[in-house]
Amino acid sequence: MAHHQLDELDEKILKLIIGNARMPFLEVARECNVSGAAIHQRIQKLTNIGVIKGSEFIVDNTKVGYETCAYMGLFLKSPGQFPTVTEALKEIPEVVECHYTTGQYDLFIKIYAKNNQHLLSIIHNKLQPLGLARTESLISFKEAFKRQIPIDLNDDE
Repeated sequence: MAHHQLDELDEKILKLIIGNARMPFLEVARECNVSGAAIHQRIQKLTNIGVIKGSEFIVDNTKVGYETCAYMGLFLKSPGQFPTVTEALKEIPEVVECHYTTGQYDLFIKIYAKNNQHLLSIIHNKLQPLGLARTESLISFKEAFKRQIPIDLNDDE
């Protein structure tokens, strides 16, 4: 995976837009002491090289009726199942993340459900038909915090 060389302006831009993705480019430009066109160009460059993967609105799952958040470790019957299972998981809208992991699980997913009953129905009706060896579930009571990675070019730890 390519590690891109970023300069101080890139770092400052990233810190500002991570703090508020809706900050107008002109305001970012003012904070950085450069033109709006320069900011637009830099953000385009950071997007083109894949440092920025777009922007998104963050929906509070509880406010739209999804009260249960669960993490699940999935055990596959065989390694050959990876492509078909990950494609099938993409078709389940309640599955919001899927990771290949080290350790005991083959895949690790994050699911949002309306309640525990809905979670049970997702497990029975959408996950079990995938032919998994087994699953292990963890229910999250509450997200303590979530954040972006720190942007610090001078940190050589």
